[in-house]
Amino acid sequence: MRRTAALVVAAALAAGTVRAEERPPILREVAFAQRLGEPIPLDVPLRDEAGRTVTLRRYTGKPLLLVPAYFTCPMLCTLVQNGVVSALRALPFDVGSEFTVVTFSFDPHDGPEAAAAKKATYLSEYRRAGADAGWHFLTGDAASLRALTDAIGFRATWDEPHRQYAHASGIVLVTPEGRIARYFFGVEFAPRDLRLAIVEASANRIGTLVDALLLFCFHYDPATGRYSRLALDAVRAGGVVTLLGLATAIVWWIRRERLGRAVA
Repeated sequence: MRRTAALVVAAALAAGTVRAEERPPILREVAFAQRLGEPIPLDVPLRDEAGRTVTLRRYTGKPLLLVPAYFTCPMLCTLVQNGVVSALRALPFDVGSEFTVVTFSFDPHDGPEAAAAKKATYLSEYRRAGADAGWHFLTGDAASLRALTDAIGFRATWDEPHRQYAHASGIVLVTPEGRIARYFFGVEFAPRDLRLAIVEASANRIGTLVDALLLFCFHYDPATGRYSRLALDAVRAGGVVTLLGLATAIVWWIRRERLGRAVA
């Protein structure tokens, strides 16, 4: 029951369907607002799982998937990470090859040791060669983390009685240049949507002809964080119109032929 309620609340917060004044007090400052097209802070200092100082600029040049998830989270962040792994395993693209993943803790109390443990866990679940160099688990101080979470529109609140953060759930895709391209909310992520977003963020530099055709047929809807079939429906409607036109032309041609024979 507690897990179901948490998921419902997280989904509602991410989708923006519950106004701040209608939420419980602890959730009124929680948000995951979309900042599409905005840059992320590429040069704020963070720490990788080995304790080295790094910046996000180091991971640019490919589409970058950002996963906000603190490492001592008792439930929701684990569900998000499991959803990410499940989606990544279904993709034809490999982490570290066509795109990069950065899971970062928004809790300044998390350190490299916790990051290293999480990395080992999820790499073992992902089970693809080369992912170690392409999936990074980062921590940082309060100022650096605040700069990053503010940039992606993510706000969490510390719930002292329960000793955990109240927060929404989702992931963010960033272009190779460091601008926010897409948001996906919830704890489960459709592989098709993620695949299309990665292809689109790469400016079609990766993917196949099928991916290009799917991008033509599907349209990203910021309200839902999914790719809808609006364009596909338009294509289908155009096909129906074309078929009707052809049918009309054929009927007209047959009648003309018959009329010509009757006159002769």
